Amino acid sequence: GGHSLRATTLMAKIHQELNHKLALRDIFQYPTIEQLVQVMGEDQTQQTYVSIPVAEEREYYPVSSAQKRMYVLSHLEGGEVSYNMPGALIIEGSLDKKRLEQAFRQLIARHEALRTRFEMMDGEVIQRIESSAPFSVEYVQASEEETPQYAQDFVRAFDLAQAPLLRVQLIENGPGRHVMLYDMHHIISDGVTEGIIVQEFSQLYEGQELPPLRIQYKDYAVWQH
Repeated sequence: GGHSLRATTLMAKIHQELNHKLALRDIFQYPTIEQLVQVMGEDQTQQTYVSIPVAEEREYYPVSSAQKRMYVLSHLEGGEVSYNMPGALIIEGSLDKKRLEQAFRQLIARHEALRTRFEMMDGEVIQRIESSAPFSVEYVQASEEETPQYAQDFVRAFDLAQAPLLRVQLIENGPGRHVMLYDMHHIISDGVTEGIIVQEFSQLYEGQELPPLRIQYKDYAVWQH
């Protein structure tokens, strides 16, 4: 009952704990624990799990192969919003707009990907990580009937050379009811990222302290190269 992201996570956990590297197709072809154990027993090859190291600080960094593909596709005609990842949350009850905006500023400070911009250099796509990125939440007032049109207009092209590749709009429908629209570009996010952002936003809004991150996405890109 899983999907490719869950299968990839399982594959990584098995590699980390058992030093056995399965292929993604194995997870789907042998979907029970018993079958996976049999496959691993038949193949005695072990590959020691090695953590991705933290990259040394640079002026700019290479991009991962997935980011490079995303950059090219986004610049093709018709690809301007094809890789936007919009979402919406209905918020009922009292809302502190100042705390909401501060929570997003903390997220941007915490995750380098939210402070990353992309450009071409000598025919190669590179990423630069800014120490800070200007950010503000867009505030509007609208009825519930008008909200779908606002949501549709909210999704627009990102300039990949400008960080953050995240935007947020808060629509106030009335006392005690808001719709929060958010959008990120796929070059800095995926389905897992979206879940992390929403969860950490809630924690930061509530005033919780989050543990520091060992590595960031640029460390993966450098390691991949």
